[in-house]
Amino acid sequence: MNSEEIKKDFPIFKNRDITYLDSGATAQRPQCVIDAIDKFYENKNANPHRGAYELSIEATEAYENTRDKVAKFINAAHKEEVIFTKNASEALNLIAYSYGLDNLNEGDKVVISIMEHHSNLVPWQFVTKKTGSKLEYMYINENYELSEEEIKSKITENTKIVGITHVSNVLGTINNIKEIIKYAHKMGAVVIADVSQSIPHMKIDVQDLDCDFLAFSGHKMLAPLGIGVLYGKKKILNNMNPFLMGGDMIEYVYEDKTTFAPLPNKFEAGTQNVEGAVGLGAAIDYIEKIGYDTIENIEKDILSYAKSELSKLDFVETYYTPNKENHSSVISFNIKGIHPHDLATILDSEKVAIRAGDHCAQPLIRYLNLPATCRASFYMYNTKEDVDKLINALKKAYNMFAKFIK
Repeated sequence: MNSEEIKKDFPIFKNRDITYLDSGATAQRPQCVIDAIDKFYENKNANPHRGAYELSIEATEAYENTRDKVAKFINAAHKEEVIFTKNASEALNLIAYSYGLDNLNEGDKVVISIMEHHSNLVPWQFVTKKTGSKLEYMYINENYELSEEEIKSKITENTKIVGITHVSNVLGTINNIKEIIKYAHKMGAVVIADVSQSIPHMKIDVQDLDCDFLAFSGHKMLAPLGIGVLYGKKKILNNMNPFLMGGDMIEYVYEDKTTFAPLPNKFEAGTQNVEGAVGLGAAIDYIEKIGYDTIENIEKDILSYAKSELSKLDFVETYYTPNKENHSSVISFNIKGIHPHDLATILDSEKVAIRAGDHCAQPLIRYLNLPATCRASFYMYNTKEDVDKLINALKKAYNMFAKFIK
């Protein structure tokens, strides 16, 4: 299949005249995902894990079937290692609170990259202050990449936790997380991989990576809003305290004490987002039907075309690694003299949707000495026509401001 054929599976492109280049924030939904949610509510809606009646049992099966599907999708050794959250942010906070607070001490280090999304940064600021440990950053070089020297100089024997994004949501840099994990383990550290920006575009195998924790949001990979996944090695999860407490994560409650349910229920308090899980399962089915090889080939072609066309605009500054093998799906750029927010507004008037701002990565934007950036993020349904519309809109924006730009 090509991107033009894939685009037909997404009803929003039939219903709206829009060039959508913000899949890094959230992807659009194919009809099969929308249908799966409708069918759940029409035929199986009930509270899972709670009832002995047929409808509740079917709701439970729908929910747990997706857990099985996710485990297989990321190659987890045990389905109990898959914890449903509402997004990657909640998953990363769960790790920080349930693992970080109990396992960090004064003198320990948490090492993250300067490229991290706030969700894998702010919780560690809080936890390191609470525990007296130290937060340290790995910084990027002139090619917007983490050098081997930087990694090895920052991850030391005092490092207890390493948090690393697989793909930067600002720069599109693909970090070699497998090698980072291997080296961090050699130093005795536990590693958290944020694959929110990579799993929509490339195959993730947690056993091959050997990460201790992994997090992603469903909505970036065609699933509904409000469903995410935390993966953790079973041995580690079993030794962690729950993050949230209440219904369905309980084994026994007495007046003076409580025991908790086994994995995965221990970390899934309250009524869960069954609709989101069902939609996530349908999204996985769709991605597997298209195939990651097809997705990667489409995106490489579109990304190459976009880079080529943008390079022809001498008024556009771009920010991405020159190593094309280490670059995925995202192009950040600016027009000198036009604030990114103004530029995004003008593009919107041309029905081109991009992101403008700091992309929840303020330390990185500050490190790059930029006020903000515009970001075009691509997915399997984007076409060369979408790129052409972006280029034409940028030309129009520049012409509007040209006489004011020095």
